[in-house]
Amino acid sequence: MAADHRQTLGKWGEDLACAELTRRGYAILARRYRTRVGEIDIIARDGDTLVFIEVKTRADRRFGGGAAAITHWKQRRMAQMALLFLARAGWTKKPCRFDVVVVEQDPDKVHVELFTNAFDAPAGVHTNW
Repeated sequence: MAADHRQTLGKWGEDLACAELTRRGYAILARRYRTRVGEIDIIARDGDTLVFIEVKTRADRRFGGGAAAITHWKQRRMAQMALLFLARAGWTKKPCRFDVVVVEQDPDKVHVELFTNAFDAPAGVHTNW
């Protein structure tokens, strides 16, 4: 799959994820937030909770579902990126969590599934929020 096709697919998935999150009452604060460690797909607020969201989009299931791509390594990087965001924003005391949105396309329709509080900050990443 060409890189530009993957980027187009990823943006399409993020657009669908944002629509679903908004429908559920989330307020989208940022998309594609870049840090020195990597990129957070979506940062949103759900009530008083700040939510860091990873979106996994799959055109089909040939290489496994999107949820399988959230490895321990990815969780650790997301936690590091969240800490950088919180430090920059000065929100060290704000309650936070990590959600995952999986967007999968099959021949008949698109499935958007939200996993709230998908994982805790991995061991070794100190989160004092």
